[in-house]
Amino acid sequence: MTASAAPVVVLAGFLGAGKTTLLNHVLRHAGGRRIGVLVNDFGSINIDALLVSGQSGGTLSLENGCMCCTTDASDFAETLAGLTAPGNGIDAVLIEASGIAEPKALIRMVLSARSSTVAYGGLVYVVDAAHYDDTIAEHPQLGEHLAIADLVVCNKIDLLAGQDAVQSLIARLRMINSTAPILPVADAAVDPELFFEPAAEIARDDGPRQLSFDELLLADDHDHPDGHDHGHDHLHAGFESAALETSAPVDPRRLAQFLERPPAGAYRIKGTVLVDLDGHRDTAYTVQAVGGFVRVDAGSWRGRTPGTSLVVIGAGLDAAATREALDGLVAPADPDDVNGILHLTRHLVTAT
Repeated sequence: MTASAAPVVVLAGFLGAGKTTLLNHVLRHAGGRRIGVLVNDFGSINIDALLVSGQSGGTLSLENGCMCCTTDASDFAETLAGLTAPGNGIDAVLIEASGIAEPKALIRMVLSARSSTVAYGGLVYVVDAAHYDDTIAEHPQLGEHLAIADLVVCNKIDLLAGQDAVQSLIARLRMINSTAPILPVADAAVDPELFFEPAAEIARDDGPRQLSFDELLLADDHDHPDGHDHGHDHLHAGFESAALETSAPVDPRRLAQFLERPPAGAYRIKGTVLVDLDGHRDTAYTVQAVGGFVRVDAGSWRGRTPGTSLVVIGAGLDAAATREALDGLVAPADPDDVNGILHLTRHLVTAT
C-alpha cells in the first residue's frame, strides 16, 4: 500500500455496545495521527474534548488534527474520496455503521473504492459483554455481523462477574467467529495503533510484542506531566505482533496464500517484499491484508535496500506458529512456477 492510502475501518455493533465511546477514545488518543470520521450526526462525537478549529459545509476540523464528516449512503463514495485526498494527510478513516448502512453494505462500498487513497481496514465489531446473551437471543441476525468481523471488541467486561465469566463469553463468541482477534476491554479502551499502519519499530522486533499497562500509563503521563488522569481511562487493550525482517526474497504463491488465509487472531498484515524472479527483482511489492482482503501496490526500491519486511498484528496470536509461517515464506521463487507470481499480482491496485 502506498503511503497515501488510508485504512478505512468499519465500526459496527449492537445498540449501546460502545461504538461511540470507542470512537471518542481513539480520537482522544490519536497521538498526532490524523483521523477521518464518517458519521450521520456530529452530536454523537465528543467535540468538546477535542475543540473545533473550523467548520466547512459538512466537515469539522478538530484541533487535534482529525476531521469529522457527516454523510449518508447517497454521498458515501464522494465523501470518502474527499476525506482521503492526499492533501488532507489522513492516516485512517473510521466509519460508524449505525444509521448509515448494514456492515456488509459498507464493506462492499469501501472495497469498491480501489484507488491509491483508500484501503479496506477491516470490520471492527463491538459487543456489549453485559447484555450479549439477551441481545443475541432477541436479535439472532446480529450474529451474521459478528461472524464476518475482522476484530471483535468485547466491551464492558468490568460488568461481568469475574474472569471466568469473561472467558465463558469469549468462548461463545468463538463459536460464531473462530478466527478474528477478540479484545476484552472496559470503557471501549482499545489501543488506537490497531487502526493505523504498523509502526516501523514493530517491524524491527524479533517476535511477538504486547503493550503493557505500564507502557500505556507512561505514555499518558507524558501527555500529562503532572501525572493526573484528567478524566482519561487508562485501561487499554494492547496488541501482539510477529515480524519478519530479512534481505531474502519470498515465494509469491506462498505469500499470497498467507495473506488470503492469515493465522487465527491476526487482524492486520503489512509489509514490503522482494520477489526473486526475472522482471520483478526491481519491484518493491507493498502488501496489506485485513481479514483475508488483500491489497498489493508496486513501487521501486529507490533509496532502500531490497529485502522483505512483514509484520502481523492481532490479539490471541499463536506466536510460534505465526513466526514459523512467516519463516516459511522465505525462499527464492521457483522459476518453473510460471503462475506463482499471478497469485500475488492479481491483488495489485491501479492508482486512480
